[in-house]
Amino acid sequence: QVQLVESGGGLVQPGGSLRLSCVASGTIFRLNAMGWYRQAPGKEREWVARSTSAGTINYVDSVKGRFTISRDNAKNTVYLQMNSLKPEDTAVYYCNALVGLMNYWGQGTQVTVSS
Repeated sequence: QVQLVESGGGLVQPGGSLRLSCVASGTIFRLNAMGWYRQAPGKEREWVARSTSAGTINYVDSVKGRFTISRDNAKNTVYLQMNSLKPEDTAVYYCNALVGLMNYWGQGTQVTVSS
């Protein structure tokens, strides 16, 4: 079993920055990929960014150039640095981890971008 715990969400003004963190714990024999999803009110959950064990990094087009995903493999931690935040980035952000063939989710952290 794997547990994911996110932190770092909050309220920020447009143009501001936040850094999300997600720590994976438990029985982790092969952490293939870690990433972030988000779900805005009334919308479906959407993929935001992913970092694989092979070093591949991908972003959804709407956050390219503003968000940066990074990993600390020694700590089983993934980060999401979010800059130039916009009101449309407001959502609950979920951490996701692919351990072997199993998919795990965190409980989510709220990000609100508002003046």
